[in-house]
Amino acid sequence: MYNLVLMAARPDDWTHDQFIEWWRGEHAEVTYGLPGLRRWQHTEVLDAFEERSRGWDGVSILSFDDRAALDAALASPEWKAAVAHVGKMKGRRIAVMGEERTMVAAP
Repeated sequence: MYNLVLMAARPDDWTHDQFIEWWRGEHAEVTYGLPGLRRWQHTEVLDAFEERSRGWDGVSILSFDDRAALDAALASPEWKAAVAHVGKMKGRRIAVMGEERTMVAAP
C-alpha cells in the first residue's frame, strides 16, 4: 500500500468535537469517492504522549495500491472537491506520503 497520511488541527474557533464530527461526517462524504482509495483509517487524537505533540485533533491514513494510484487520486475531480470542501477553514495540517510496511501483523 501507498499511503497519504494527514495530521490535522482544528481552526481556533472550532471545538475538538465539532472538528471530528465534521471530518468523519460531512468531509468524509466528499472523500469517500476518491478513485483508487482502498482503505481509510482515522484516529481521533485524545491525548498526547509528550507536551510537544499536543495541539493535533486527528490523523487520517488514506491507502492506495501504489504511488501511481495516489497520484491519479490527487489529480482527480474528487480530490479537487475534497480540497474545495476544506476551503478557508484555517486549521493546520501535515501531509506526507510513503510506502506502508507492516511491522507487527494483527493476530
